[in-house]
Amino acid sequence: MSPIRTALTSALTSEVTGGIGTSPRRPDGNLKVRGEFAYASDLWHEDMVWGATLRSPHPHARIVSVDLTEAIRVPGVRAVLTHEDVPGLNRYGLERKDQPVLAEGVVRYQGEPVALVAADHPETARRAMRRVKVAYEVLEPVVDVETAAGAAPLHPGGNLLRHVPVRRGDQAATAAVVVTGRYEVGMQDQAFLGPESGLAVPAEDGGVDLYVATQWLHVDREQVARALGMPEDKVRLTLSGVGGAFGGREDLSMQVHACLLALRTGRPVKMVYNREESFYGHVHRHPAVLHYEHGADRTGKLSYVKAKIYLDGGAYASSTGAVVANAATLGIGPYEVDNVTVDAWGLYTNNPPCGAMRGFGAVQAAFAYESQMDRLAAELGLHPVELRLRNAMAEGSVMPTGQLVDSAAPVARLLELVRDKPLPPPSGALDLRDMPGGVANTTHGEGVVRGVGYAVGIKNICFSEGYDDYSTARVRLQVVNGEPVAQAHTAACEVGQGLVTVVQQIVRTELGVRRVAILPMDTTIGDGGSTSASRQTYVTGGAVKAACAAVRAELAAMAGTEDLSEVDLAELLGDRVVDRTAEYRHRRTEPIDPVTGQGNAHVQYGFAAHRAVVDVDTELGLVKVVRLDCAQDVGRALNPQAVVGQIQGGSAQGLGLAVMEEIRTSGGRVRNPSFTDYLIPTTLDMPPMGVDVLELADPNAPYGVRGVGEPPTISSTPAIVAAIRAATGLALTRVPVRPEHITGT
Repeated sequence: MSPIRTALTSALTSEVTGGIGTSPRRPDGNLKVRGEFAYASDLWHEDMVWGATLRSPHPHARIVSVDLTEAIRVPGVRAVLTHEDVPGLNRYGLERKDQPVLAEGVVRYQGEPVALVAADHPETARRAMRRVKVAYEVLEPVVDVETAAGAAPLHPGGNLLRHVPVRRGDQAATAAVVVTGRYEVGMQDQAFLGPESGLAVPAEDGGVDLYVATQWLHVDREQVARALGMPEDKVRLTLSGVGGAFGGREDLSMQVHACLLALRTGRPVKMVYNREESFYGHVHRHPAVLHYEHGADRTGKLSYVKAKIYLDGGAYASSTGAVVANAATLGIGPYEVDNVTVDAWGLYTNNPPCGAMRGFGAVQAAFAYESQMDRLAAELGLHPVELRLRNAMAEGSVMPTGQLVDSAAPVARLLELVRDKPLPPPSGALDLRDMPGGVANTTHGEGVVRGVGYAVGIKNICFSEGYDDYSTARVRLQVVNGEPVAQAHTAACEVGQGLVTVVQQIVRTELGVRRVAILPMDTTIGDGGSTSASRQTYVTGGAVKAACAAVRAELAAMAGTEDLSEVDLAELLGDRVVDRTAEYRHRRTEPIDPVTGQGNAHVQYGFAAHRAVVDVDTELGLVKVVRLDCAQDVGRALNPQAVVGQIQGGSAQGLGLAVMEEIRTSGGRVRNPSFTDYLIPTTLDMPPMGVDVLELADPNAPYGVRGVGEPPTISSTPAIVAAIRAATGLALTRVPVRPEHITGT
């Protein structure tokens, strides 16, 4: 038994079923399986009206005039609004307040909101929306990220959002063996279940109550209140059912729009995007162009790495600055390199806005640096895993930023685990489901070649660069029907990842109670931070643990002893209620130096490795991922089943980026805003996965946990592409890999 587990067990007042280290049923699981769970799109109010958004058809244009006359005349229309009706600041944004609530003077991307309509019926709202007449002067769009810095400025100050340099060691270092490459990563969508939706209800105090699917309640409230021109305490947010997020709900979508319409009409307003509108209405993963140069000696020891990384932020900033920092600081991968020269740029273009998505800058860099490691291994005649082992980071290594890796970094062990797994046997009796192309009957095995590929990645956990990253939790304990019952309240958004289950497990473990109720997540309690950066189990889990400790201290004072193992809690409490609130902050980080990129920027690092086995029909360019094995260190698996689920889910998104998922744009226009043309992996596309979970506790984290959700997305993509390269002998420098990349047609 590890020290972490021993310390935990000694804190228990009694053995509790469903505590830390077990995999209890999710409280929302049965409802979701039966289709009875209430998502945000299911919200209803008896006297509500419906909102709709008019969006720009142009990637870049000047608004010459807006005529609302015909829209207002449509029977059933309650309000038609433009930027002139925004009472507060007509700007919002996570890092920069650069994005208008409604376009003012100019539109910078296709789909930018221009006007709002509220009507008694959703079809009436859409019909009126189409009658808003907008005259545009079309402008030339900026769409090439590599030349965007020198193009006509889209915002005051130019098109450069952020430049992050990282410098370490000898900038003029040389090497016996050098490989270079240019790589591209396409624009990926989060493709979450349930489009953007919410219900805004005007309140008697002149404020508004918003029920919404989001990732960050308090930052939403801050931005909504600023746009409405009212105090934050007049804007109250409650989380509604969320079908998934993956970063795509971190920015505002319909939040301010619904509130504006509700306050103007005096009626509750519901807004629900259809899937096409959803593609326009949220940020995506940054497409990237990456130039890399790796130098090594004849034994394979890396001498230097140089990289130039261009990230396309699209029309508005969103979280581009932080994505750039991740790409730069994690840009050489989990390897020890003495000499590093990295430059990462985030730039404005007239492409769709890009922001947070699972992996957050590390995904793009990993595809490039892992492709380079395979190229270097081939040049040296080494097995791709052997080259990685000779350069693998470990605990005690120093990052290119100068930060010490002061907890487990089992990069070599993870690689060895996936390398040593048995390979799947060749396909036996012909089964079309096992062939590239599947039951489409495109091949019976002729021209099919198998390949194996490997990759490993690194990801920072929690927010970085000095951000005050914390969470708040309230725990209440009382007796109900003769049994002690706990309530837990946070503003940390449950977006499908299972936080509600983990919170229950922590409370059961810390207080020794069986029944734990999770209160609705809302802004009546302190900030829970964003459900992103793989941070909620770490930070909100830490806050819940701290609140439980405060409750336990009060119980000890009531009992006159710190040993509560023999205390009857129901008898001790009687009619009394113990209610405590706590904040939890992880250890401090610091901004990186703007010239050298040096600094202790990150809280914690997570690592994962993948081995992919693929079959490729080289004549048709079709790919079948036969197996995708993963090994990952999670620090401590608070819920083992949920951990494996996160690893499988992250790997599926990496598979999607490798071979099928891309928002295609031309001249700034989106060509495939639907699930007919934007393809995501289904259950038939996902191969069997062997998952090895290491539990190497981080001494700085609650229970020793390490964020789980993002690392598997990072290494799965380059592993699959490496396997396709092994099968085909092609360079394949862009993802997703499309059939024409394989066939050359």
